[in-house]
Amino acid sequence: MQALLPGLLIPFLGTAAGSACVLFMKKTLGRNVQRALTGFASGVMVAASIWSLLVPAIDQSAGMGKFAFLPAAVGFALGIAFLLLLDTVIPHLHLNAERSEGPKSRLARTTMMVLAVTLHNIPEGMAVGVVYAGMLTGSADITAGGALALALGIAIQNFPEGAIISMPLHAEGTSKGKAFLYGALSGAVEPVGTVLTVLAASRIVPAMPYLLSFAAGAMLYVVVEELIPEMSEGEHSNVGVVTFAVGFLLMMALDVALG
Repeated sequence: MQALLPGLLIPFLGTAAGSACVLFMKKTLGRNVQRALTGFASGVMVAASIWSLLVPAIDQSAGMGKFAFLPAAVGFALGIAFLLLLDTVIPHLHLNAERSEGPKSRLARTTMMVLAVTLHNIPEGMAVGVVYAGMLTGSADITAGGALALALGIAIQNFPEGAIISMPLHAEGTSKGKAFLYGALSGAVEPVGTVLTVLAASRIVPAMPYLLSFAAGAMLYVVVEELIPEMSEGEHSNVGVVTFAVGFLLMMALDVALG
């Protein structure tokens, strides 16, 4: 359990630290700042999906020869389908959107904004959980450094996410204290998802390649469905692309250097 603590605490602390920006900043985030932060988070998540999840999944299936891609492909498709299902059945409201998604609901606008970020955080908790399960069981050739790299990468991209949820909540009339609390709580699903995934993965070790790629599919669904549209909407700007590249390179470097 002690070895799992970094995976539980580090990503959540990233979200909480970002949410705390609302306590110290008077203005809402500018549009270009939001684009930059969203682009950065996208880059981190794409790199984590590839280097920390899909590549280990394929490597673990190397004994299948030319079909080594198959478990990764199946798990990836299931991860996409799982997030598509959640996106359909959970009412939520994306940043800067006027209309909510999912089934019709009488939930408050602020509640649906928190649900959108919570939905976003589910695959991140799963990703950390399955990587730590692979490390703890020794079944996926994942080192403690590699697992820590993923936890740090998720925490880094959680920082702007926390700010992006707490500050708009305050701008819409929520008190600073409640905006911070809601922003921080949106990340609480990550440690819960991490623990549940570790418990499940440790009991079905042969399924590890499927679980790794499942988490990758779920994360990339969030990037394509939510983050990239948010960083690209409105008048043309390259800031999101630039910060995407920075986030990708940072996460790639962390994974290679620590893994």
